[in-house]
Amino acid sequence: MAKRKVKKQVAKGVVYIAATFNNTVITVTDEMGNVLAWSSAGSLGFKGSKKSTPYAAQQAVEDAMTKAKEYGLKEVGIKVQGPGSGRETAVKSVGAIEGIRVVSFKDITPLPHNGCRPPKKRRV
Repeated sequence: MAKRKVKKQVAKGVVYIAATFNNTVITVTDEMGNVLAWSSAGSLGFKGSKKSTPYAAQQAVEDAMTKAKEYGLKEVGIKVQGPGSGRETAVKSVGAIEGIRVVSFKDITPLPHNGCRPPKKRRV
């Protein structure tokens, strides 16, 4: 008979929201950075330009947080990265989830201190 894996109990965690122009990826970790759960708009079945919508980001957050709740998560910090359209909606939907308290919020978008030459401007 196979031994059943017991899920460890984690009270505090960090929610990473990577919002690009094409997709939104949500990763829930413990304080050490070990991944507990993740979800993305693409993995939920959204295709093409629908992946980059705020609604898709909200669904991805709800999916990742229900997976992470199995670990007994009580309070989380939020770290947001990227310029995507789903970032505000994703942050709001983390705060709206019952039983999880948002402790901190930080924007970790990498900004160059005049490093590499940027790509040429888009002509739309």
